[in-house]
Amino acid sequence: MAGEIINRVSNSQLITIDLTDYAPKVSVKELDIKDFLFQGIVLKEKEFRVNLKEFDFSNYTNKTVALNCSADAIVPMWAFMLVTSYLNNIASEIHFGTKEEVFQKKISDNINSIDASEFEGKKVIVKGCGNIPLSESLYIAITQKLQNSVSSLMFGEACSAVPVLKNKK
Repeated sequence: MAGEIINRVSNSQLITIDLTDYAPKVSVKELDIKDFLFQGIVLKEKEFRVNLKEFDFSNYTNKTVALNCSADAIVPMWAFMLVTSYLNNIASEIHFGTKEEVFQKKISDNINSIDASEFEGKKVIVKGCGNIPLSESLYIAITQKLQNSVSSLMFGEACSAVPVLKNKK
């Protein structure tokens, strides 16, 4: 048929990677130690221990927990250890950081678990837009993971990809 429109992108051997596909399937729940501090800024050991003992940790059951302190307070390391001891048998995972930092770390962990040999000699495009905000560190991680395996690595969409690297055959 003359003038038939052919979708060369779908017929190409390009592999598109959407980093949002590597987002954790579990929700990350934040626990801010400042809520256990005296006036939200001072750690008084006795009061801190009482507050922890009275706190209902059941909201963190089987959750990935982002443990942090958003207050500009001096919090000794043992305080994070103590909170962790309460969460340890309840939460599925406990990480230090904000909810967003832990979420990004989980994506990075998933990227690092990719079997790069699946992309050996392939042309790969890393999608640039998605419904989840992604940090620059994730694009660094996917580049490091695939650089020595792929024949070429690009960023963006097939119609307007930016070449990142091309390996010699």
